[in-house]
Amino acid sequence: MESSKLRYIVLTALISALCVIGSFIKVPGFITTAALDSAPAFISVAFLPPIYSGFAGLIGHLTTGLTSGFPLGPFHFIIAVEMFLIVYFFNVFHQKGNHVLKWAFLIVANGLLAPLPFYFLVSPEFYFLSLPNLFIATLINAIVAFMFIPMIMNIFNKRKVRNV
Repeated sequence: MESSKLRYIVLTALISALCVIGSFIKVPGFITTAALDSAPAFISVAFLPPIYSGFAGLIGHLTTGLTSGFPLGPFHFIIAVEMFLIVYFFNVFHQKGNHVLKWAFLIVANGLLAPLPFYFLVSPEFYFLSLPNLFIATLINAIVAFMFIPMIMNIFNKRKVRNV
């Protein structure tokens, strides 16, 4: 295995471990399992390629579901795939320098669109009841990432580290 690929795998495992820790920090709500599990995955866009950041987001959500007792059962796998896609595209926008678009995408995709399948799979009431809590959790995760991404990028730039 080539050195850079191994490095990405190790960093993904470390970010995933931080996502697991974040999964224990729940955002209280009526019917959702929102937590601070995605902030580390969002922060990883500063040094990981999109696919690796996406997997960290996927693992983060699965651990949130697990630590919540999987109240939505197999639907948590749908949410995990959604988290993979959201973090993946957030990273793509970051890498292309679309910084305003990446934050708008993150808030809309994670806070409003991600629960949309449950409008049809569970009920419209479930969708609308989950929105406030999920939106607040999205904002908290985004604010944490917004604060840390520039710091990490500054460290990388000072050390002239490009591709970790």
